[in-house]
Amino acid sequence: MKPTLQDVANAVGVSRSTVSNAYCRPDQLSAALRERILDAARQLGYPGPNPTARSLRRGFVGAIGVLFTSQLSYAFTDPFAVRFLAGLSGAAERHGSALLLVPLPDDPARARAAVENAAVDGFCVYCVGNEEWALDAIRRRALPYVTTAAPEEAHPAHRYVGIDERAAARTVAEHVAALGHRRVALLGDTVLPDAPPGPLRLAGPADVPHPTTRGRLAGFADAFAALGVDWSDLTVLNATGNSRAAGAAAVAATLTGDDPPSAVLACSDVLALGVLDTLAEAGPHLARPVSVTGFDDIAEAAAAGLTTVRQPAEEKGRIAAELLLAPPADPAAGHVLLDTALVVRTSTRPA
Repeated sequence: MKPTLQDVANAVGVSRSTVSNAYCRPDQLSAALRERILDAARQLGYPGPNPTARSLRRGFVGAIGVLFTSQLSYAFTDPFAVRFLAGLSGAAERHGSALLLVPLPDDPARARAAVENAAVDGFCVYCVGNEEWALDAIRRRALPYVTTAAPEEAHPAHRYVGIDERAAARTVAEHVAALGHRRVALLGDTVLPDAPPGPLRLAGPADVPHPTTRGRLAGFADAFAALGVDWSDLTVLNATGNSRAAGAAAVAATLTGDDPPSAVLACSDVLALGVLDTLAEAGPHLARPVSVTGFDDIAEAAAAGLTTVRQPAEEKGRIAAELLLAPPADPAAGHVLLDTALVVRTSTRPA
């Protein structure tokens, strides 16, 4: 049998609470007594109190749960996610808290179980698509949370830090439209679940389930609608993931066809870089030059000369942690919209 706290107490001749204090409240004991207890524990092979049980007793785990719907590797490979988590983790560390990454599987039951069983003090809902089910599960646990998307109807107690996705997307679309482009393609990540890469039929942005993609596509459409270009005149392209390879695969057939669009507006820089890869490979075989825009302004965007929308990834992560770990007294201060900026580079040119 594994040695227990009582075994250590018996070996030293002290009470169970004294042994517990040696681990949890060392200031309550003399240095000599604490060393005697720890030495006896080492000889018996006792590893110390169970950290999970100890956390339950004190009602504090010391960790933030970060929810997202991609694979775990996404947190370490996606450029924007890496910067966001750098800001989040830096602020959490200053508050003495750690991060628990909680990727949500496609199966709804398993995803719900992941939220219900995570040993955390609160949640940062980073990238969950239709997140209402997750928020319901968190509320049932009576845990605080912060989201990175501004809800359409924010409850006073709902804390969030985000951007106006629709307005930001409209600025880059207006730039493209001002260059004379009217035959354009809009590229998004998982525009519709299980849809193949490439063009798809969509009645309108409202049919897109993911709120971030929905807001950006709507902003693109707003700019062209103001010039008389209907949604039905826009080509919507679906990428099966947020990667350069997925972006390239989504546009390959469209760009190399007989009548390609004169511009592609992507919902992320990563997808836009994939479009630029395809254009570079096609070279002289293209029927016309194609302008490309992205969204986020990751480091690779500047090197590629990509016109994009800049949003502050690390600041978003930092503020998310602060709202969760040091919430403001005024609930209204828990609703934070960050500024964005259009960054024009060489990837856009007159039609």
